[in-house]
Amino acid sequence: MDLDKISKLVEMMEASSLTELSLEQGEVKVCLKRQGQTVIAEAPSPVMPAQNIQQSQQTADAPIETTAPAATGHSVKSPMVGTFYRAPSPNSQPFIEIGQSVKPGDTICIIEAMKMMNQIEADKAGTVEAILVEDGQPVEFDQPLFTIV
Repeated sequence: MDLDKISKLVEMMEASSLTELSLEQGEVKVCLKRQGQTVIAEAPSPVMPAQNIQQSQQTADAPIETTAPAATGHSVKSPMVGTFYRAPSPNSQPFIEIGQSVKPGDTICIIEAMKMMNQIEADKAGTVEAILVEDGQPVEFDQPLFTIV
């Protein structure tokens, strides 16, 4: 499937009321989803030859060494799946920084879920030891976000 065909699919979807379209042609899969008024095209990652898959599996079986020190404090975990933001807007200062003192109820970040901005509050008093997620990154339920000591 070439880019012209994908471009025509996007144009057809923009002109219709469809919110999602998936198409599979051989090993190529195309998924179009509408977010608000924008159509987003998702292309799959290229298919890996069997030889590369075996090599990937062999390296995946090897233990992974981490050099980051283990967190010693209390973990503040994500209460939901969404997108993590350290500040209320792109031009604002972050809610908290490493080394800053917090008390229960202080807003420490925002998680956007289903176009809703959810303020996450500290559940323990202490000093922020680590920020474990990058701004704008997706987070999972129960994923550690901060460490407070």
